[in-house]
Amino acid sequence: MNTRKKDLPSQEGQQMLETLRQSVSKALEKKRRLGQYAVIWKNGKPMVTSGDAPGPDKTTTNNAGDLVKENAVSLTNGADK
Repeated sequence: MNTRKKDLPSQEGQQMLETLRQSVSKALEKKRRLGQYAVIWKNGKPMVTSGDAPGPDKTTTNNAGDLVKENAVSLTNGADK
């Protein structure tokens, strides 16, 4: 069977992906400003992040490379160790 894999989405697909990224970024920023938590996928695992999230404090970097402090807790209840 011969199948071809496209390396990049079409121009229309790229525009859709960028719009989706911007929307998610705005929603996460709004949650951060309001002190609400968000569930994100990080390093192959779901994580709860933000000011009111339970768990130990972690320091990480944002998209600009700045160090930021966040509360993060794994949703796997230690099963990932």
